[in-house]
Amino acid sequence: MLVKVCGITNRDDALSAVDAGAQALGFIFYARSPRATTVEALAPWIGEIPANVLRVGVYVNESPSVIEMNAQALGLHVAQLHGNEVPADHPGSGIVWRAFRVAGEKIPQPDYPSDALLLDGPGNGQPFNWTLAAGLKRRVILAGGLNPENVRDAIEAARPWGVDTASGVETSPGRKDHARMKQFIQTALNS
Repeated sequence: MLVKVCGITNRDDALSAVDAGAQALGFIFYARSPRATTVEALAPWIGEIPANVLRVGVYVNESPSVIEMNAQALGLHVAQLHGNEVPADHPGSGIVWRAFRVAGEKIPQPDYPSDALLLDGPGNGQPFNWTLAAGLKRRVILAGGLNPENVRDAIEAARPWGVDTASGVETSPGRKDHARMKQFIQTALNS
């Protein structure tokens, strides 16, 4: 089970997530997000993250050149695309995860060509019907509304490749509650 903590904006949260067992950290490069960060803010400390932890750049309608520059500058492993980007437009980006919001009773584009599908809730930290993801024959990462209290149920319902949390373990946008983060990670890894 891959466990990702997204919306990381500071060193303390990043290292606490890694210490708790997170295998991936998400860094949002979308200025309109309350969890947005920049290359300049991350560069002084991102090298302290162990090499075996995936560094995921999260983007919304970003150009391939910016995604590639960020990957080079910060050693990012994954481009997580939330907008209208097409993985074929990002040949130099390494691993590509394509995110889709699930608002009804159907998974949008379940056969989309990417290394994994990240299925997000309809917005504002709301979950979706996790059983919709159960039969997909590919790597699926569940996101949207996941927290320490419901992650076990989500995993049992969908049997995903991974889970992702952001607001479910925060004290405020971009600031993690380290105890809740540890609880989320440990519950997911033991489910």
